[in-house]
Amino acid sequence: MPQEISLSDVKDLVGKEIGISDWITVTQKTIDGFADATDDHQFIHTDPVRAAAETPFGGTIAHGFLSLSLLSAMNYNCLPKVREQTMGINYGFDKVRFMTPVKCGAKVRGRFTMAEARFRGAGMLMVTYDVTVDIEGERKPALTANWLTIIQFDPKDRPHDA
Repeated sequence: MPQEISLSDVKDLVGKEIGISDWITVTQKTIDGFADATDDHQFIHTDPVRAAAETPFGGTIAHGFLSLSLLSAMNYNCLPKVREQTMGINYGFDKVRFMTPVKCGAKVRGRFTMAEARFRGAGMLMVTYDVTVDIEGERKPALTANWLTIIQFDPKDRPHDA
C-alpha cells in the first residue's frame, strides 16, 4: 500500500484490506498507565499475583478499552495518508465486539479493511473501516469493530467525480 494517496484514489480502496499494522506488545506498564488514566484498577488488570491465582488467564489482561484505544497507533502505523487531508476526526464506532482477552505481554496488531467511503458536505470524507485486532499466536482476535472516521480537507481539493 502506498504511504500517501489522493482523495481521488480512496474510492478504489473500498472493499479492500488496506493496512496491517506492526505488532504492539501490551506490557504491564501500559496496562497500569491505562488503569491510572481511566481509574479502572480492577485486579484482573493491575494485580498480577491475584490475577494469576483467581482468574483463568494466568495473569493480568489488558482492559478491552485499552485494546480498542490502540487502534489510533495502529492506524498511524499502517494506513496511507491522504495528501489533501487537513485534519482527521474520530467519529465513533457502529459496532465493537471484544472476542478474546489480551494477556499481559501479548502482541497485538490491527487489520484495516475500508468498508465504505462517502463524501459529506463540501470538505469531508467519511471512511468506515472494518477492523480486527489480532493477538499473536491466538486463533480468535482480541476485537472486531466498525470504525467511522472523517477526513477533513479544503473543499477546492474535492475530486470532480465525487
